[in-house]
Amino acid sequence: MPTDETIYALSSGALPAGVAVIRVSGPKAADVCRLFFGRFPSPRVAAYGAIGPDRGDPIDRGLVVWFPGPASFTGEDSVEFHLHGGRAVVAAFLAACAEIPGLRPAEAGEFTRRAFDNNRLDLTAVEGLADLISAETEAQRRLALRQSDGAIYEILDGWRTRLIRCRALIEADLDFADEEDVPGSVADQVWSMCGDLAEEMQQHLSSADRGERLRSGFEVILLGAPNAGKSSLLNALARRPAAIVTPEAGTTRDLIEVRLDLKGYPVTIIDTAGLRDAAGMIEAEGIARARNRAAQADLILWLEAPDIERRAIEIDGATVWRIATKVDLAKPTGEVDHRISTTTGEGLSALEDAIGSHVANHIGDIEDIVITRARHQDGLAKCVRHLRAAITNQAAGLELRAEDLRSAADALGRLTGKIDVEDLLDVIFRDFCIGK
Repeated sequence: MPTDETIYALSSGALPAGVAVIRVSGPKAADVCRLFFGRFPSPRVAAYGAIGPDRGDPIDRGLVVWFPGPASFTGEDSVEFHLHGGRAVVAAFLAACAEIPGLRPAEAGEFTRRAFDNNRLDLTAVEGLADLISAETEAQRRLALRQSDGAIYEILDGWRTRLIRCRALIEADLDFADEEDVPGSVADQVWSMCGDLAEEMQQHLSSADRGERLRSGFEVILLGAPNAGKSSLLNALARRPAAIVTPEAGTTRDLIEVRLDLKGYPVTIIDTAGLRDAAGMIEAEGIARARNRAAQADLILWLEAPDIERRAIEIDGATVWRIATKVDLAKPTGEVDHRISTTTGEGLSALEDAIGSHVANHIGDIEDIVITRARHQDGLAKCVRHLRAAITNQAAGLELRAEDLRSAADALGRLTGKIDVEDLLDVIFRDFCIGK
């Protein structure tokens, strides 16, 4: 999308810093490069020199990189100034930019929006770029990099191409049936193709929580009676005093969350109020919150201390591990999955490794993940619904079934930001040579 506005902004991290990168993008980027540097460096090659509109009194000395469009991040002419990351240096440079007619500060996300508008990035790549910036673990980094590099787009666009082919066959049967270049009843072969598409998409929908869990974090909740050692375990896993630990029962009243990196996967450990019947009003609310959160957890660690009566686990549906705590004081009396002591450290490493392996097994192969957000899941589910409606609604006219295919293509196109009737026309006229 062409624009006559040139934007600028600090594109690197918070100040002060060792280096500050200021990006300028738009039709006046070339003028800014000449004004502030006096010359054009070779494209995409860093050049060193004085930087500033006044050649006799430069703002700083640093590097300048010139990116002529469309081979730039935004698809426009762009220039980057790599300065020392002092607040005064950056403030002086931004103030000088503000004095140039036709330049304005960039809005939040505007460089990336221009990259999307100029077909440098699709929507899934934009989301991957955002996830890459916020990635906290190795697995998150790998998934985000794969998505920002277009791997997920390739899968979605492959489905889209096949769906466009199906629509083209239907449209040809509807609109050009009298043409000799169009084979008879071409729509007959469409429905098996649509069935294969719907089946592939459904397989990815069946594992939709994997990508979302990798982005947001696998949730592990600590449950048990008061003084079972939940807060002590949270602090041991976090390696800091995240929760208050006292001999008094009922210390924890609300949920306490700590994000961890276990084997490269994001894990949120949640401490909860101890479960018991006799509790005050505030503690009772904490217990209710603990039970509600447990119903949503991916893994429950049910903690049992030797001085507390063993009880049945009252949680349905979730994976539950029994954890014997305080094993430095006494051995557990029943079957447990892990034995730990936060005092001596016994069993903690084994428990961490087990949680990390459990998360890795749940997430599976990152290369197979297509759905990383609720938006993806919703769009793909709509696409499958419309495909199945088109396949099964044999009593409806071909026009109505073609409308279902159009709705399916629109739902899929919204995932990448590509919805274009011209693609359909291209296939029709390329494949059937109509009008020759």
